[in-house]
Amino acid sequence: MNRYSIEEFIKQSEQVDKGQGFFELETPRMLEVNLDGQVWAKAGSMVSYQGQMKFVREGMLEHGLGTAFKKALTGEGASLMKANGKGKLFLADSGKKIIILNLQNESIYINGNDLLAFEPSIKWEIKLMKKIAGMMAAGLFNVRCEGSGLIAFTAHYEPLTLRVSPGNPVITDPNATVAWSGNLQPKFQTDISLKTFFGRGSGESIQMKFEGEGFVVIQPYEEVYMKANQS
Repeated sequence: MNRYSIEEFIKQSEQVDKGQGFFELETPRMLEVNLDGQVWAKAGSMVSYQGQMKFVREGMLEHGLGTAFKKALTGEGASLMKANGKGKLFLADSGKKIIILNLQNESIYINGNDLLAFEPSIKWEIKLMKKIAGMMAAGLFNVRCEGSGLIAFTAHYEPLTLRVSPGNPVITDPNATVAWSGNLQPKFQTDISLKTFFGRGSGESIQMKFEGEGFVVIQPYEEVYMKANQS
């Protein structure tokens, strides 16, 4: 019996081409990019590659943001890298679950810390949540992705999508908010009763309110970015 042998382990865990194309979910938490050209990826997300590739780190601040927020936007979550070449590129981010979307002339906002990779055909723009910059240390910026092409983003555990419709707004904790449809503009509100209940400085006293027609993706986890950004 070959149970627990090295051979059996390799057979169970080895990489297998699934023929899914440019982006391939090798496991629910590992993205394979079949690269022949260029891809944008989150800085620090490369775990392995095969073939000839060159990586260039590019700070998001080089794309139009003022220098006033540079200190607030330091850390891995605030920069992307370009991978150029040909081969297999494997990406992951802290073991988070990976979601792939094929945009077809559509747009979506993704939390800056949760965007993992996207095709060069996607237009992207940093949106700073200026109104809460002085209220909380987390979730200061997000990325608006628009156009046609593949994007991959991450979530802790299983994501849940909530529909937003006229007269039925969705209110979320910013630290648990992963993505939302490109036509929605969240407003920020402070709940005094929650602030009292959770104590001063609790992230849950600040909420995001989505109104209109669209969707919001949340995760069953409150991700706080302050510590990572200070390291």
